Amino acid sequence: MAEGFLKSFSDDLEVFSAGTEPSNQVHPKAIQVMQELEIDLSENEPKSVNQFLGDEFDYVITVCGGAKESCPMFTGKVKNKIHIGFDDPAEAQGSEEEILSEFRRIRDEIKKDFYQFFKDKL
Repeated sequence: MAEGFLKSFSDDLEVFSAGTEPSNQVHPKAIQVMQELEIDLSENEPKSVNQFLGDEFDYVITVCGGAKESCPMFTGKVKNKIHIGFDDPAEAQGSEEEILSEFRRIRDEIKKDFYQFFKDKL
């Protein structure tokens, strides 16, 4: 979702998203709640952080929930490392509507925090 928001803020940004244990597909509910804001993630594919370790980046932003110290460390060439943590909506439990509500809550937090990052740093 963070990648989708950053790309929506400016066409001039080159944005990549990757994880240490990527799933086989973008979570369908993430696609659904982002589509509500007219951001299409349906063609996105999860990637492993390993494929980017040799690349250089101005920013690497970790988004795993919990303490910053528990996030995996990106060991590539990075000018700025930032942590903006969020709960993982894929871990939400409850009824269909409760799970969607959690995806929307986290989506809205990501949008707010990444827009602030965009305004302040980019």
